[in-house]
Amino acid sequence: MEKSENQLLQALQDRITDLAVSMEKMKLAEYVQLLNKPWRLMYINFIAGLARGVGIAIGFTILGAVVLYFLRILVMLHLPLIGSFIAEIVKMVQLKIGP
Repeated sequence: MEKSENQLLQALQDRITDLAVSMEKMKLAEYVQLLNKPWRLMYINFIAGLARGVGIAIGFTILGAVVLYFLRILVMLHLPLIGSFIAEIVKMVQLKIGP
């Protein structure tokens, strides 16, 4: 009987150790501490939002420039129907951007 109790206690101790390691990996204490400071949480989320916004703006600008570059190449190929349509799009974009 005592041997099975010792095995059960050892199994429970191992399980508690595994849970403690898992909680440490999840950084649960840091998350709870962050929830106790709502102004810090809002500050961190604000900075993260700014970073996402700047990243999206830069990425969209680069993507737009690449698309315009390829559209100009298509215009240079003098494709009958597509070339005139793309030329109009490029002209509109250049008018909006300026010289």
